[in-house]
Amino acid sequence: MIVRRATPADVPAILRLIVALAVYEREPDAVKATEESLAASLFSDNAHVFAHVVEHEGEVVGIAVWFLNYSTWTGRPGIYLEDLFVAETARGLGAGKALFKALAEEAERLGCARIDWAVLDWNTPAMDFYRSIGGRRQTGWQPWRIDGVALEDLRK
Repeated sequence: MIVRRATPADVPAILRLIVALAVYEREPDAVKATEESLAASLFSDNAHVFAHVVEHEGEVVGIAVWFLNYSTWTGRPGIYLEDLFVAETARGLGAGKALFKALAEEAERLGCARIDWAVLDWNTPAMDFYRSIGGRRQTGWQPWRIDGVALEDLRK
C-alpha cells in the first residue's frame, strides 16, 4: 500500500471512486462532480479541498477527501473528512487505516485538534471500522444542511 497526497493525474481515479461511493451509498445518480470540477477544487491556486489516495499494486483503490474546519472551543483547526472510500476489491487490506493514518499525520502537521466525519446510520461495516481505529460516535449534535431551492431562496 502506498498512501500519498493526490495529484492532478489522480483526478480520473478520484472521480471513479466517488461514483463507486455513491453507488455504495445507494445514490448512484447523485454525483454531479466532473473531472474538471474536481481538478479545480483540489488543485487550483486557492484550493480549500484536499485528497489523499491509496494505491495497491499500482492502482488507486482508495480516497480520503477532506478540508479544514475550525473549533472555536479548542481555538484550533480540524480536519473534516468529507469522503473516505476504498474499492471493494481492496477492503480488508489496511487501505482505510492507512488513509486515516495519513490524515492523522496531516492533522499533526497543520496543528489540528481533531478529525470529524459523518457516517450513514445503516453503514455498520464503516462504523465497526471507525471504532476499530479509535473513532467514536458523537451524540447530541444533529447534522443539518441547506441546499438546492432553499439555498437559492436564502440568497435572494
